[in-house]
Amino acid sequence: MIEMQLGGLGFDPKNMSPIVLLRDSEERNFLPIWIGMFEAASIAMELQEFKPPRPMTHDLLVNFINVLNAKVIKVIINQIVENTFFAVIELKKEGSEEIIKMDSRPSDAIAIAVRTSAPIFVSETVMVKAKMVNAEKDEEDNKK
Repeated sequence: MIEMQLGGLGFDPKNMSPIVLLRDSEERNFLPIWIGMFEAASIAMELQEFKPPRPMTHDLLVNFINVLNAKVIKVIINQIVENTFFAVIELKKEGSEEIIKMDSRPSDAIAIAVRTSAPIFVSETVMVKAKMVNAEKDEEDNKK
């Protein structure tokens, strides 16, 4: 597993889609993940410390976690299948040793990690597959 930080948000003009960029602490490994507009807006609002008058979806989820006396331990981007990333949010309930693993889209997991200061990890397998996918994309783009 490679611990990553949120490197920023961007926009892919080709796909008209937001991108979240993860980077490792040495800035040697980068992982772009294309995400939806809502998730990008949610992450951006938290990064800018903007607090809406009513809880947004990711705020609501974090409120549920807190009310249930649980804590987000970490977020893991653990799979890539046909260019689609998958993630898991690991939770631990206060007073329990049990780790609860929740299936999640990476964008939602990152939005929650940003709100809870939970670390973000990417499996080495995902990093290798993502680099191959990005290399194939670059080759296709160069042929055009």
